[in-house]
Amino acid sequence: MRSVVQVSRFRLKILARFAPAGREKTYALSMLVKQRLAERDGFAVVDVRRSAATGGWSEPETVSSYGVVFVRSGSFRRLSDGVESVVDPTCLYFEAPGRPERILHSREGDGRCTAIELAPELVEPLLHAALPPGAVPSPPFVDLEHRRLLALAHRAPAEIAPEQVMTLVASVVAQAVAVRHAPDSLRRRAVDTVRELLTADPRLGLLALARQVALSPYHLSRIFAAETGQTISNYRNCLRARAALERIGEGEGSFARMAADLGFADHAHLTRVVRREAGAPPSTLRELLRFGA
Repeated sequence: MRSVVQVSRFRLKILARFAPAGREKTYALSMLVKQRLAERDGFAVVDVRRSAATGGWSEPETVSSYGVVFVRSGSFRRLSDGVESVVDPTCLYFEAPGRPERILHSREGDGRCTAIELAPELVEPLLHAALPPGAVPSPPFVDLEHRRLLALAHRAPAEIAPEQVMTLVASVVAQAVAVRHAPDSLRRRAVDTVRELLTADPRLGLLALARQVALSPYHLSRIFAAETGQTISNYRNCLRARAALERIGEGEGSFARMAADLGFADHAHLTRVVRREAGAPPSTLRELLRFGA
């Protein structure tokens, strides 16, 4: 099956801004491009790319199908059913018919996601409880399995078995129904800000992050671990490893260059972190996750 590229939303917003010299206009352009890689037996695997400039929250959008969305790069804020979440490559979220959502891009640049769209008859038997409207963590084994599915959808979509898709979906649904989002708080907002800063620049150290959110390094370390279940250092390495997996899938040829770009000390450091996150070194994952033939 040949993939289909669809520009599903193209939005131009004109925002008025007053400056001493008079009135200026700021133009914020955003585009959502969906490439449907595989579609059959009630499911579709879609490569989603968002190109955006900051410009406030998007207009409310309502999706027409169930879906699981894995974030591969970039970060943004998502508002659904009154729950605001920071979404980055450590997360996934769910879409459901009739559930509106709004998106806020906090930084310019591209964001990449993988969406698995599902027909109601496939997903509804799994829904013993309501899926959370906010983002939920994407464990390493889930992230790796979704990337293997994405690579296969790029290379040989006809080889994807429905059982492979449903096993992945069932695993994330089982985890998600146990997630309970606490009410918004100053602590949550501080941690969300740090997550956005780390996604934009994983090189930021504890002191710089603490200054950004006006907290002591000790207090920030403590509340970050309480909210995410990880230390800031572990979270940073998780983001770096997933950025490496994305580049490996796209055919990155030099691990040394990739290590330098992503802030690893050297190629050996990259290999250790990726092995710990994905269970295999980059050289092994290159063939498993590649998009092309």
